[in-house]
Amino acid sequence: MSDNIQSIRGMHDLAPDDTVPLRLLENQLIAVLRQYAYQEVRTPIVEKLELFKRSIGEVTDIVEKEMYAFEDRGGEWLALRPEGTASTLRAGVQHGWLHNQQQRYWYLGPFFRRERPQKGRYRQFHQLGVETFGMAGPDIDIELILMTQSMWQAVGLDSQNLELQINTLGDSEARSRHRADLIAFLSDHSEQLDEDARRRLHSNPLRILDSKNPEVQALVKEAPLLFDYLDTEAKEHFEKLCLMLERCGVEAKINSTLVRGLDYYNRTVFEWVTNQLGAQGTICAGGRYDSLVGQMGGRNTPAAGFAIGIERLYSLVDDNLRKHTPTLDAYVIALGEQVTRYAFHVCEQIRKELPEFAIQMNCGGGSIKSQMKRADRANARLAIIIGDEELNNEYITVKNLQKEVPQITCGLDQLSTLSKV
Repeated sequence: MSDNIQSIRGMHDLAPDDTVPLRLLENQLIAVLRQYAYQEVRTPIVEKLELFKRSIGEVTDIVEKEMYAFEDRGGEWLALRPEGTASTLRAGVQHGWLHNQQQRYWYLGPFFRRERPQKGRYRQFHQLGVETFGMAGPDIDIELILMTQSMWQAVGLDSQNLELQINTLGDSEARSRHRADLIAFLSDHSEQLDEDARRRLHSNPLRILDSKNPEVQALVKEAPLLFDYLDTEAKEHFEKLCLMLERCGVEAKINSTLVRGLDYYNRTVFEWVTNQLGAQGTICAGGRYDSLVGQMGGRNTPAAGFAIGIERLYSLVDDNLRKHTPTLDAYVIALGEQVTRYAFHVCEQIRKELPEFAIQMNCGGGSIKSQMKRADRANARLAIIIGDEELNNEYITVKNLQKEVPQITCGLDQLSTLSKV
């Protein structure tokens, strides 16, 4: 007999004990998006490989090391999506959603990167992403940050363990001048660079600023600052952002080494970081990518967005979510075949009158004792008991399983009162 097939490393199965609070988390986040009047879009999980090479950048960890890319039977190179911005933007350009329009979009779903699995980092992971188009000023940057703050409050995340880090990457001309000086500085100190930094020195030197190697970090502190190369317009954008955050009561730390791992960002970048997840402490990250629409074949359109790592966020709030997950309202116990047919009729009537009322019908027969045990295991709040007497007199018996109170009877014209029992 062959061995059982196991799941792929870094791709996880979830039982109801996890999916119920996880769905509650997603619904709470979506409720905030509705408050801010953002609209959902859905894009394919599989895209052309060239989409991500062009948008993310060929000299990035995602494209070089992490993407699941493959050649299909038609000879076309495809990839499982590693992030959501490129797909949303591709759809917007393809279908004409973005031209001369302001758009506020969100999406939620699985993404894929072939990383070394560890806490907070999986090969199949889920993100809630937000993308906005057609708004060039710092006001939309502020809205995105305020919306994320509202999300933390909605899911019960302790703000004491969160830090908002912000930076500005300026525009392409400033980055080009800074890039030349940065390469020269780092080349003069190449003996302090690790292998990864040397590899990136001429292809993507800005990413060296975000190195986690302590020796490289010490060198980076002496490197030329990108902020000193910004033009007046980019500086004013960032200064207005900082001032508006302060006036809105949002504390933010300016992190001059925050560059993000994707090539398409410009001007504002931000991350929400927690001290509770070790090295994988970023739970939300985003910023502006004003040139990307043009790079993807559309007309130049200002854009900004963010993405939230659902698994990371869930690990911080799962205990709190479990306290608020909905329980089963009622378990229906039916005694006998004729009674069971009547019980099904009662269940459907309850569902029509109480759409939010979760009710489960006993299936598989059994004595009243065994059915009561099933009701307990299902953690039902009420047991609805239906026997011959209930059938003949057209009522139900209701027993509260979580409170020491007398059981009651309820006529079929009183079913709407069950939610108050």
